[in-house]
Amino acid sequence: MPDNNSIIKYPDMALIKQKLYKSGIKDLSAKILSALSSLPIDNSIKSEETVAVAVGSRNISKINGILYYCLNFLKTKGLKPFIIPAMGSHGDAASDGQRSVLAKLGITESAMGVPVVSDMDVECINEVPKGPKIYISKAALKADHIVIINRIKNHTKFRADIESGLCKMLSIGLGKAKGAAEFHQCAIKNSFRIIEDAAKVIINKCNILFGIALLEDGFGDLAHAEAILPSSIIEREKILLKDAAAMMGHIPFDLLDILIIDYIGKNISGIGMDSNITGRHRDILGDFYTAPHVKRIFIRELSPDSDGNGHGIGLADFTTKRLVHALNFKKTYTNAITAISPEKAAIPIYFDTDSESFEACSKTIGLNSMEEARIVRIKDTATLELLQVSKTLLPDILSNPNLKQITEWTPFQFDNNGNLLELSSFPSVHSKRL
Repeated sequence: MPDNNSIIKYPDMALIKQKLYKSGIKDLSAKILSALSSLPIDNSIKSEETVAVAVGSRNISKINGILYYCLNFLKTKGLKPFIIPAMGSHGDAASDGQRSVLAKLGITESAMGVPVVSDMDVECINEVPKGPKIYISKAALKADHIVIINRIKNHTKFRADIESGLCKMLSIGLGKAKGAAEFHQCAIKNSFRIIEDAAKVIINKCNILFGIALLEDGFGDLAHAEAILPSSIIEREKILLKDAAAMMGHIPFDLLDILIIDYIGKNISGIGMDSNITGRHRDILGDFYTAPHVKRIFIRELSPDSDGNGHGIGLADFTTKRLVHALNFKKTYTNAITAISPEKAAIPIYFDTDSESFEACSKTIGLNSMEEARIVRIKDTATLELLQVSKTLLPDILSNPNLKQITEWTPFQFDNNGNLLELSSFPSVHSKRL
């Protein structure tokens, strides 16, 4: 354990504000109706036909409103829409669990005015050459049409022309637990680039009516909604992924000694902390390290809204006993094994207090003086407007027009229990989305 009697002089810290991309949509109803009305689908539909509208488990900005207006649009066309969960094995890989996940997003039969058909039954419709069998929800296949709604963003696990979005929902989300397991296993050999190949097969084989692609800004708010015909989904998603990457927030420094993250959790990122933000990822498909190139990551807490799921904690170097005690090991391990990522559930070195954990960080970064340390503290990887930084980063702040120092430099402080003082200027973690 770190020597509590040793005296380490830490650098002064200050809060800075980062200018993030912001593009709010004021009239959601008008935006969705405009996007859908532009689609030439009248010749593809008949009155009274059924439509399976697929939505996932992520708490996407305004997802319940987007879904509601989409359902109303379909009703005005004389169609009979219903909702199906398209979330692979999420919700404990159970029909009731997936229904519960949707309910937490405000998506219920009473709120949406249509049935929610949640079951785990799937059918194999084809297979990717030298790749996985393709499974699709039987409920979706029985419908006359399928609509998919999802956010386009960089994935935390891999890099490709297509990552998280409509194609992934088609190939993995609609495959329920069986399809997701098949796909993840095959991805070890073939990589997740087979998402595009699978999406091509599904689009050719199934009656996809359209997709709605969503983008979020640097604050996690809805920035763009676009309705896309099936023939254009793949190529359009490639373009939108680049747009999404340009909109997302980031840590505006490189070569950090210590990154302190107050909270990780499933309500923040699928792996607790977004590797696109931390720059660190460990996986059987390959590790990667990108900016901000952090020597040590210290995680303080598990978000209460993560329901004990600490998937992603294995990406940290140090944590606290209180985070470990907050873990639901069954949920955490199930998530990690399903995702073929047991390393992300590995428990790092942990201590009773923040001060002990931070001291361990300070002794493993190769500096003679901690006053030289380049330190950043964030609330979570979805909250990046405000950051607490060490004084060593002052030259970087002054040279970046998107950064503004908003507090004076003050000593790095712990409370009487040896834990970091809470930063009241940070937004509440409970408001964060996946």
